[in-house]
Amino acid sequence: MVELIGKNNILLYINNMKHNIKSIKFLFIALIFFLLFTSCSKNNEETKKSVESQSRLLLGTSCKITIYDYPTEQAFSQSFERIEDIENKMSIRIPSSEVSLINKNAGINPVVVSDDTFKVIKEAIEVADLSNGAFDPTVGPLVSAWNIGSDDARVPPQEEIDSLLPLIGYKMVTLNEKKKSVYLEKKGMMIDLGGIAKGYAADEVAKILSSNNIEKAIINLGGNVLTIGTRVDGTKWRIGVQNPEEKRGGYVMIVHLEDLALVTSGPYERFFKVDGVTYHHILDTTTGYPVVTNLTSASIIASNSFIADALSTAIYSLGLEKGLALINSIDNVEAVFIDNNNNIYVSKGFKDNSITYVLSDDSFRVIEQ
Repeated sequence: MVELIGKNNILLYINNMKHNIKSIKFLFIALIFFLLFTSCSKNNEETKKSVESQSRLLLGTSCKITIYDYPTEQAFSQSFERIEDIENKMSIRIPSSEVSLINKNAGINPVVVSDDTFKVIKEAIEVADLSNGAFDPTVGPLVSAWNIGSDDARVPPQEEIDSLLPLIGYKMVTLNEKKKSVYLEKKGMMIDLGGIAKGYAADEVAKILSSNNIEKAIINLGGNVLTIGTRVDGTKWRIGVQNPEEKRGGYVMIVHLEDLALVTSGPYERFFKVDGVTYHHILDTTTGYPVVTNLTSASIIASNSFIADALSTAIYSLGLEKGLALINSIDNVEAVFIDNNNNIYVSKGFKDNSITYVLSDDSFRVIEQ
């Protein structure tokens, strides 16, 4: 009898174990399904939230900010407010701007300005000196006379150009570091920061994004591109160098960048034609006419978008030989030149692989210097 009871207990125990195992299997499967479902939902939700772009029309161009890690409305709003603040201080098209006030007081009085405006003008003067005037922020009178990029673009008469050339010269700008004042020595002089303000704005936006714990982003201010960090997968950003002969989005090469700016200057963005002759917006301060060169674009790669903006204009104006010599004399700054024969010339950093790239248009060829 005892033996029969023992067998029954064993059978009952075995049946209970089978039931419990089935229950455990069910619970385990249910748990795995729940974790997979919630994980996928979370990943989908994070993917949706991890990339966001916003654009505004500021500084006379389309300003786009793309954030790839936990974007916030605050990061966007503060960034665009900062760009607008810079525009309100430095645009020659805004009568109340500090730069407009400096120009109105040319030959009359020094004008005390904000730290922002003083810093940008000081840097512009330094780049002008570095490039021997190839980039010159006092080009304003000529820019105003040609008015390229507006519906009123025109070819000024020679006598008008001749009268304006004596007003061009960065050495006639007096800066008072202590007072933060700017003085233009001759009446009629005009500062134009269009060739450097976007670069400064991009760097300022980068500071704001960093203060908002943004580590992966791209700032694109009308083609002035500044990368922050790396892509989500940890690789470098792939940034295209524009094909000067195609519409925006056609690239001749892709450069790989991390925490670097790419700024390009060329005649293809703003120009007009008169009697079959094309006139572009990059003006030669020695002749008063658009720069004559076989270059179709010049790009600068640097950690500072501020300096890259001004240098891109300078090296385009200097031409290939002098422009390349200037860039190769500056540490941690690289350049890409494209000429009208589809040749791409790159600075020494490309040769030693400081900057890597992929040629994306086989009708062009790269010549390393």
